Amino acid sequence: MTGRRVLVLFADEWDRAAIERRADGTRYHFEGFDLFRFPENARLFTFDALAFSSRLARKYRRIGIDAVVTSEEQFGPVVASLVARELGLPHNPIGAVITAQHKYYARRAFQDRLPDANPAFGLIPRDFRRTGEVPLPYPFYVKPVKAAFSVLARRVASWDELERHARFTWWEQAIIERLVKPFGDVMRAHSPCEVEPFSMLAEEIVDGHQVTVNGFAREGRITMQGVVDSIMYPGTDQFQRFQYPSRLPPALQARAEETAARALAAVGFRHGMFNVELRACPASGHLKIIEINPRAAGQFFDFFERVDGYNAFAALVALEAGEEPRIRRREGDSAVAASFVMRDLAGEGLSRWPGEAEIEALRRRHPGAMVMVYRKRGADLRREMKWLGTYRYAVANLAARSSEELFAAYRRLFDDIDFHPARHRAPSVEQMLGESPGD
Repeated sequence: MTGRRVLVLFADEWDRAAIERRADGTRYHFEGFDLFRFPENARLFTFDALAFSSRLARKYRRIGIDAVVTSEEQFGPVVASLVARELGLPHNPIGAVITAQHKYYARRAFQDRLPDANPAFGLIPRDFRRTGEVPLPYPFYVKPVKAAFSVLARRVASWDELERHARFTWWEQAIIERLVKPFGDVMRAHSPCEVEPFSMLAEEIVDGHQVTVNGFAREGRITMQGVVDSIMYPGTDQFQRFQYPSRLPPALQARAEETAARALAAVGFRHGMFNVELRACPASGHLKIIEINPRAAGQFFDFFERVDGYNAFAALVALEAGEEPRIRRREGDSAVAASFVMRDLAGEGLSRWPGEAEIEALRRRHPGAMVMVYRKRGADLRREMKWLGTYRYAVANLAARSSEELFAAYRRLFDDIDFHPARHRAPSVEQMLGESPGD
């Protein structure tokens, strides 16, 4: 259908890239701000999710809108649910969004409905002071009850590590509180609020390959789009790339999709795109849920286009406009696609500051790649290192007819960049082939 009017909430670089590739007469209206781009992100300090949602509902009731879409993780799902509900458009119940994004409530729901796939967990009070307040033996993962983008998710092996990780300067504390407050306001207005979202969660460390199950729900009926492998830098828990299709055994992929569907039912998820992160162990066969993200994964949009032959962003728009998305399987031009994440593991920062013209020239030299560069230094760089453990300075999405061809194309692009941090890692094709699950 052409001529739709679509409201895009908190659009990021992946949304805009997907929209630029489409020319079907759709009219897009953009609302919200980019949390990672100054000066837009200064709006965080005055952002009120309830007032914002009400204002958008009033505005677009007058204008008329056919769909509300978002792939943004922090504020997008709750605002999309509230606005679409007010406009009478398809939407996920706000209670399901809150339960999925409140990591402690999600864990409780999983424990009730699929305890076999739920790691041990426990709540750490916001202002913990005593070792007795730590609910699990070390080591464990600690993460905020409400966060996004893996912010402050870290493995800790001792009380001292936990304290260093969870104590903040007044400025860091102010940013964290402003990141969480909009969700807390929505939660108090629309759902029982026994556990405030400012606490921390401890989770058992589980082994196995990390994967992301992607799909969508329409009127409670689940359709799977595919399983993506999440491959880490050797010896770390930092993403090196996301690769599609998964190379896990088909039977284990099917069980991962079935487990994801059970997890979605546990939180009451009924509408919208989702991605569910799990750990899958081929040796033991166990599957453990990491979390549900109640939104599309924009970074994966082009995977399905290149490998399966359909536009995933168009599918998202169709879904939110009340239509059944038309998806295909393995009808694309490529056999494999990946999103490669270039990381500064030492916190050195870029060796030099590339300009916009230079970045555009890099993209022109590699027309088959989608390249995003994230320039940070000073306090921004130090905060990213503390909150995320590394500095993600670039991402490159590529596709090819084979894994060997894919990794060779990435290595050419990687070698064409001369602003890497001094101690960057240059992976070999052989190393990347050896890291693939199922090999």
